[in-house]
Amino acid sequence: MKKQHKISLSLLAAAAVVAGCASTGTTTSSADLDKKTAAVVKSSFRDQGIVKTSVLDTDETLKACSAADVAGKPLDEKTAKAIEATNLKTIKWPADGKYLGNWKEGEKLAQSGRGLTWTDKADTPNGANCYNCHQISKEEISFGTIGPSLYNYGKIRGVTDPNSPASKEVVMYTWGKIWNSKAYNACSNMPRAGHMGILTEAQVADVVALLLDPKSPVNQ
Repeated sequence: MKKQHKISLSLLAAAAVVAGCASTGTTTSSADLDKKTAAVVKSSFRDQGIVKTSVLDTDETLKACSAADVAGKPLDEKTAKAIEATNLKTIKWPADGKYLGNWKEGEKLAQSGRGLTWTDKADTPNGANCYNCHQISKEEISFGTIGPSLYNYGKIRGVTDPNSPASKEVVMYTWGKIWNSKAYNACSNMPRAGHMGILTEAQVADVVALLLDPKSPVNQ
């Protein structure tokens, strides 16, 4: 999320530069401005290590949300629902049908914000960086407040047995939200952890376990 935010700021700055250049009396279409902005931004970056300039590429979801942000107003309901439906189709559900992994590994992931920088190796596991935006357990006193508190996440939702049929909807929602948050909130600030390859399928399962396993400190 931090990287996407920095990239968005770079795009906005570049857009301001391009717009300034375009205000000399000539008329430039929005599409042309977008292309010029992208060119200006990409000219300031280079491939280094595992980080490639392709991280600057945006899909239709990010383009729509960025445009709404620049305009200073939320997406209309029809567009938002269409974006959510598109992203919902990208969710990869667990191949073995097991949504919960090891909550202890999930806690390690929640604590870790490393990964995806040019100094990292391609085979270095990324962290989930959950505490950067959420309170998760009472033991952790350092956490962000961008996102809602997730303390007692499973307990509040009545999940006493994640494998029971009664809990299936909550379990699937939790998996889907971590995999691709924009399937449930079109312009969510939460990273699309599974969809963007930040977390592996096994790691997503571990984070789901952290949130839903009754033995996890989250639900104590």
